[in-house]
Amino acid sequence: MEGGSAFAQFVPLILIFAIMYFLLIRPQQKKLKAHRAMVEALRRGDEVVTQGGLIGKVSKVKDNDELEVELAQGVKVRVVKSTIAQVVSKTEPAEGAAKG
Repeated sequence: MEGGSAFAQFVPLILIFAIMYFLLIRPQQKKLKAHRAMVEALRRGDEVVTQGGLIGKVSKVKDNDELEVELAQGVKVRVVKSTIAQVVSKTEPAEGAAKG
C-alpha cells in the first residue's frame, strides 16, 4: 500500500508540470521559432521595426548576423538581426526569382 500512496503523491506534481508545459513553455518555443523564421526571411527593401522602436528600411543584409537599416535618407545604422521586433511591409520578390 505504501508504494501506491507514494505514486499518488507525485501525480499532482506531474499534472502541474504538464499544465505549465502546455501553457507556458510550448507557446514560448513556437513564438521563438516564428521570430527566428521572420528574421531569416528579411531582405533588402523590407520595412522593419526594431525593439527600440525605430522604423526603417533594410538597405543591406550582412552575413554576420547584422542588417544595415536606413532610418531616414542618408541615415543608416547597423542593427543585430535578432533585435528586429516586427516586419511592417515585405518587398516583392525579384522578377527573375518569380519566373524561375
